[in-house]
Amino acid sequence: MTDQQLPTAGHADVRVIAATPEVARAVVEILRRCFATTEQRSYPAGHDGATRLHLTVDTTRAAGPARAWLAPGPTSAGQRPQQDES
Repeated sequence: MTDQQLPTAGHADVRVIAATPEVARAVVEILRRCFATTEQRSYPAGHDGATRLHLTVDTTRAAGPARAWLAPGPTSAGQRPQQDES
C-alpha cells in the first residue's frame, strides 16, 4: 500500500468480493457484529452478478464476540500477501 493512503490507527479497510450480493452482505454482517464499521460501498465485480463491497472497520470499538479473541498475538513471520495484494 505504498501508493495509497493508509487507514488511521485502529482502523482497517476491508474488501469483500463474492459471487452474489447476498454472500457479500452476509460477510459484512459478521464484521458488523464484531466491530464498528462505516457504511458499505458496493461495486460490480465482473460478470454474472458478482459484487465487491468496501467498508472501514474500527478495531478500537470491538463488540462482545470480538473482545475474547482480539487480544494482540504474535505476528506470523514469513507470511506473504496474496498474489494480487503485493
